[in-house]
Amino acid sequence: MLGYRLRGKDISEVLELTVDEARGFLTEKPLQPVLAALVDVGLPYITLGQPLSTLSGGERQRLKLAVEMTGDSSVYVLDEPTTGLHMDDVDRLIGLLHRLVDGGRTVVVVEHDLDVIARADWVIDLGPGAGHDGGRIVFQGTPGDLLGADTLTAQHLRAHVRTAETAVV
Repeated sequence: MLGYRLRGKDISEVLELTVDEARGFLTEKPLQPVLAALVDVGLPYITLGQPLSTLSGGERQRLKLAVEMTGDSSVYVLDEPTTGLHMDDVDRLIGLLHRLVDGGRTVVVVEHDLDVIARADWVIDLGPGAGHDGGRIVFQGTPGDLLGADTLTAQHLRAHVRTAETAVV
């Protein structure tokens, strides 16, 4: 197998390429949307031959999202997709989710990250507590409307927005 070469590289060398490197090396048209989707979900650093067992839960979820994005799915349900992400990657993911919605797709995100909540189109807040103390809809509406609500999530979101506004000034 190592005797076969693609543009001077054997298969083991190709599998060592990061997604970002592979975008320039693997110029075959069918591969470009998949590689672009991997970059879009914030995985440009993984290698093509990287075992799934070495990826975090958040990385595996984003890998699944990238694969789905190359298909014709119209509904996406994501569970805590920001887990383990750097703030820059959270921003990239939020932008990607907005592009999916702008493209006519439905995106449902179960998330505790306040940046995601603040930039959502619609929020459904469950509570009033966690576990057996929760499970009821205590708020539904826009993030702006949530700021005026009397829920635990609203309290945290107000503090988050104040902190973000202070950081910008």
